[in-house]
Amino acid sequence: MTEAILRNAYSQHEAGNLAEAARLYNDVLKADPNHFDAICMLGMLHSQRGELAAANGSADSALKIAAPSPRAAYNLGCLLQKLERHEEAVIIYDRALAARPNYFEAFVHRGISLMALALFEDALGSFDKAIAIRPRETGLWLNRGNALSALGRHGEALLAYDHALTITPGMTSVLVRRGIALHMLQRHEEALEAYDTALKHLPNADVYFRRGDVLLALERHEEALASFDAALTFGPTNVDAMVSRGLALRAAGNLVAACESYDNALALQPDCIEALVNRGTALFEAGRHEDAAADYERALTLNPALSYVAGNLVHYKMNCCDWRGLEAARDTIAAGVTAGEPIMQPWIHLTFSASPAEQLACARSWAARTHRGVEPLWRGKHYGHEKIRVAYLSADFHAHTTMFLMAGVFEHHDRSRFDTTAISWGPDDGSALRTRVKDSFDHFLDVRGKSDAEVAVLLRRNEIDIAVDLKGYTQHGRPGILAHRAAPVQAQYLGYPGTMGTRDIDYIVGDRVLVPETDDVYYDEKIVRLPGSYQANDDKRPAAGAAPDRAADGLPEGAFVFASFNSAYKITPEMFAIWARLLRAVDGSVLWLLPDNATAMRHLKHAAEAGGVAAERLIFAPRVDYPQHLARQRLADLFLDTFPCNAHTTASDALWAGLPLLTLKGETFASRVAASLLVGIGLPEMIAETPQTYESTALTLAREPARLAAMRAALERNRSTHPLFDTKRFTRHLEAAYLRMWERAERGLKPESFSVEAGS
Repeated sequence: MTEAILRNAYSQHEAGNLAEAARLYNDVLKADPNHFDAICMLGMLHSQRGELAAANGSADSALKIAAPSPRAAYNLGCLLQKLERHEEAVIIYDRALAARPNYFEAFVHRGISLMALALFEDALGSFDKAIAIRPRETGLWLNRGNALSALGRHGEALLAYDHALTITPGMTSVLVRRGIALHMLQRHEEALEAYDTALKHLPNADVYFRRGDVLLALERHEEALASFDAALTFGPTNVDAMVSRGLALRAAGNLVAACESYDNALALQPDCIEALVNRGTALFEAGRHEDAAADYERALTLNPALSYVAGNLVHYKMNCCDWRGLEAARDTIAAGVTAGEPIMQPWIHLTFSASPAEQLACARSWAARTHRGVEPLWRGKHYGHEKIRVAYLSADFHAHTTMFLMAGVFEHHDRSRFDTTAISWGPDDGSALRTRVKDSFDHFLDVRGKSDAEVAVLLRRNEIDIAVDLKGYTQHGRPGILAHRAAPVQAQYLGYPGTMGTRDIDYIVGDRVLVPETDDVYYDEKIVRLPGSYQANDDKRPAAGAAPDRAADGLPEGAFVFASFNSAYKITPEMFAIWARLLRAVDGSVLWLLPDNATAMRHLKHAAEAGGVAAERLIFAPRVDYPQHLARQRLADLFLDTFPCNAHTTASDALWAGLPLLTLKGETFASRVAASLLVGIGLPEMIAETPQTYESTALTLAREPARLAAMRAALERNRSTHPLFDTKRFTRHLEAAYLRMWERAERGLKPESFSVEAGS
């Protein structure tokens, strides 16, 4: 009798008549309170109705009774799974499988619960056993692919999705997952095709959203924006789409609209961390540093463990010279970096830290997190070219400080021995410098819109012998390209003053001042030491013309003018305290700075007054074009360098203009750049080894006009006789370094550190 009632209950349940099914299940339980199937099915019904307490009660009751059959155990497993009690569900599925070893449904649902428990390897094994029973089930191949994706095995996942599509062509869910796998493999064009095919079958917000992410990766920002907007037409309150829409607008340079998109997301979800962090980044790029810091502080209150946000916050505050809490932040950052935590990005850490050991740890941590599991493209083949093929990789082949240094090198390359290629992903600004640089290469390849993997394949197909990364981890850098090991020799030069913490880069180009041999341990690259200074300089850069009138630049006549044209984030409270003491010691002197932003100017004025110096003695030079800036530097008397991050191009600009520069040398690459330049121009006496010597030397030069005049005369004289500004000589030395790198690779030898001798 009870079995007939139970069968009727099943029928009513399947037909959706839940009230009648519940009555019938309860009738069975009145007759047999321990009826296992009735308890399980009533629990499923309660779950369908959202009656979770009752559903959990049914599950607890069933667990106290031995399942009479594998099918009954499976039903209990399904109930537990529906209640998200996955660990118990797996145990029950195992019992069902112990009684029926080829129980297909139990393998499938066991795998689903294991996926929910993030036991992806076990889930994969369960799906594979189900596939062995029924190999033509599309959903199983989809599940297999999902497990492989969760394990980071995206290539294998792609094969699983492709197999699913041979069974059920055009299945939307498979196409979407296939697109995700292709995106993870950086095969973005194919991912886009998969999403477009999915949209033909079933347009929805998720596919448009994912399609937009791929277009962002391809730097097709306007199309990405349109895709995110399409996602929002399906769900106007989709916060994720609003945030990604902001990313597209920011990438396209529309910071105001990007912030509005983040504002909309935060209006709907005030605690959306992703919106806060991205709005903070956009605000920073728009020069609203205090607002940016406020967003980052808010994000950290919501999640103190956010990767790299604490480090960015420190950098944002340094950009506006807000030094409150800096000492504590230094200790926190140092401890986090040493422990390998994701606390500060390496390009920020270079400007912040005075420790080469910490910089190495920071770079290694970043590289390990961002370049995992990439297969090398070059596998030992030697090309045997008539000329050595050198490719320079950069976003800066336009009117940019890097080109102010490198343009002459490109022109002076020996075309009989070297074939040169530019790999450019930056904008074409239409400048004369862009045209000049473009014309200096044998091949100029604009790779905007191509993924890192696609650019790496391009390098491999062009059989590049030596790939030189001019960006490293700096803004707009793409270290992921060389992470694919696209060339026999891979080097980094100029753009990033420190180790990249990865074996993907064979060499870093430096010199004996920047990296003495005792410091090799702080670099994962081998060190190439050029004679003189490592820094290229273009002897065709504009000559510093006649200095304008002091009054025209707001400088007092007759006053001693200390200058420092470094960015605000390089100014530390310790260095500013020295500058304030110098201003107090030299009557009527002034400090000439660049106005990075209004907030920095305000904080620096307050710091001056706190140091006993009238705020009016800080004079901020307006932004002018490059030739004007070079010319006006002649109005200053002494350039005061920053520490622990020195002036780089800014330092060579000052020396080119004839302005004496005083630097403090530290232990890191970034804190020795100006010292390298001063050795290259023959003025080592302007290198201070301690803060005390830095301060006393500056004071002596300010008080002894004859000594400073002699220094300025030596600088003018040495500019044409010493190696720093001899572009042709520098290029020959750089080529000698390339030749030695190439010869070692051709002989199958590992990279090694070496020095290039003058005149090579």
